[in-house]
Amino acid sequence: MIRIGCHLSPSKGFMRMGQDALSISANTFQFFLRNPRGSKAKDLDKGDTAALMALLREKDMLPIVAHAPYTLNPCAAEARVQEFAAMVMEDDLERMKAFGGNLYNFHPGSHVGQGVEAGIGKTAALLNALLQPDMTTTILIETMAGQGSEIGGTFEQMREIMRRIDLSDKVGVCLDTCHVFAAGYDIVHDLDGVLETFDKQIGLDRLKALHVNDSLFPLGTHKDRHAPIGKGCIGLDALLALVNHPALTKLPMILETPQDDLSGYAREIRLLRGEAVDNL
Repeated sequence: MIRIGCHLSPSKGFMRMGQDALSISANTFQFFLRNPRGSKAKDLDKGDTAALMALLREKDMLPIVAHAPYTLNPCAAEARVQEFAAMVMEDDLERMKAFGGNLYNFHPGSHVGQGVEAGIGKTAALLNALLQPDMTTTILIETMAGQGSEIGGTFEQMREIMRRIDLSDKVGVCLDTCHVFAAGYDIVHDLDGVLETFDKQIGLDRLKALHVNDSLFPLGTHKDRHAPIGKGCIGLDALLALVNHPALTKLPMILETPQDDLSGYAREIRLLRGEAVDNL
């Protein structure tokens, strides 16, 4: 069975996230450690996090993925903006010790006019400052759509970031299906070719998680707009082929599709597991 879940909110407690995941037949999930559009973070309840981790081990729901706030720009031109990203990520990684052995995903940032080379250098330098030999969290760099001045919109750029990381065993990649499709990688008609290119540029062993989303816009438009599974330009058949690809089936797969409630995610999980779903 594929390891699939969705993005959940810890607003009602971390244990509640695990219970919500089980209620929709998810066997992994993603969450934020703080306000995704800001910087505030509540103190962790050690009892709550310990109870969650016990549940996840019991139900075989590991690994899970934490996501850095969307507001961070690790390669910003302004020093104060980059310092803010470093401060938040350092604090998040300290919090991740309560979820030892799991994954922390972040967007590599936008160079905002400095140029791709400068952006790559700054993001790599920030990671080198954060990584520690004894850390058990794996940091994931997310593939991007390449809109505006984003870095990470090509596998070559991802390779160049990772090539500059000193503790490279602490870093992996999260491949977002909407993002790579928008960036021009045709996972609909040439999934094997895309994975072969990824393997040559980065290495499939560095791929640690997937964001499974349909795309509101066509191939190569560089527009990051997620769509519900089967309701976009990638389509259900292509996403079914992807989640069942032998090179990918063991990875945690996270839905970040626009849904109003958990029932929508439950339906998509059933769809991607090939189970019968009403009102297709």
